[in-house]
Amino acid sequence: MLIKPAQREYRTWILDSRRWLGYRPRRDDIIIATYPKCGTTWMQRIVSLLVFQTPEPKPVMQISAWVDRRFGEPLEAVLATIEAQEHRRFLKAHLPLDGLPFYDEVKYIHVVRDGRDACMSLQNHVTNFTPEALERLDKVGIEDETIGCPYPRLAADPAAFFHQWIVRDGFPTMSFFHLVRTWWEAREHQNVLLVHYNDLKSDIAGEMRRIAEFLGISVEPRLWPDLVAAAQFEAMRRDADALMGKVAQSFEGGSQRFFFKGANERWRGLVNDDDLSLYEARIKAMFSPACAGWVAKGRLETADPRLM
Repeated sequence: MLIKPAQREYRTWILDSRRWLGYRPRRDDIIIATYPKCGTTWMQRIVSLLVFQTPEPKPVMQISAWVDRRFGEPLEAVLATIEAQEHRRFLKAHLPLDGLPFYDEVKYIHVVRDGRDACMSLQNHVTNFTPEALERLDKVGIEDETIGCPYPRLAADPAAFFHQWIVRDGFPTMSFFHLVRTWWEAREHQNVLLVHYNDLKSDIAGEMRRIAEFLGISVEPRLWPDLVAAAQFEAMRRDADALMGKVAQSFEGGSQRFFFKGANERWRGLVNDDDLSLYEARIKAMFSPACAGWVAKGRLETADPRLM
């Protein structure tokens, strides 16, 4: 049953929320919705391991469609692929909750990361598109009347990129703060699970069990060690070519560039104090103290009972 249709439309060079209008849910669907570079592919891999219950690397974009991506396959082909899937479906979105239809029979997983870390990872991501990828993004922007310009050539210097990201509220994508707040406000819905990047790094086995319980998936004890090992960031980097497939061709350096470091706090010593103060001011303005603490540290460190 549809609880709420999408409330807002989001269009950037990379995504278009209108593409979800053609989505027809199944009762056990899973939607993984995140801000970019917060652990999206990591969560897709974890859910893949739980759904298929094998450590074999499977191409993420083939088994878990990114519906709002506006380059690549035409929407009709994406929807046809989704409709033909016989496994339990898990789909990807880079949208706030108000940009998605919200169904009570669908499970939603939101993964968050400290915004400063997400920004540093985003900088590495969007400044390493190949010329061919940039040409595709240029075409999208020029042809979309709400954008009307080519994809921006972004600062190669992380500090300059962070400055633009914070003063332009998430540029070249959307507001990190708004996106996260929409999911935080839905945290008490039974079909919404919030996961933090830090918790995946510190206790991948525990978080995988928590995710499996949320999804109603049982795993034989003998399978757990291999599944947990396959979900480690290092294992994903090892299996990157198999996991990413043709998607890696959009980046200079291929799949190894996509799975770059997975490290936190690279912003320390790079971002100036004024921009860090702007970040803290935005956190204070947009988030409650509980939300701010969770975004900065994660569930395990804050021990928020509402996220247990």
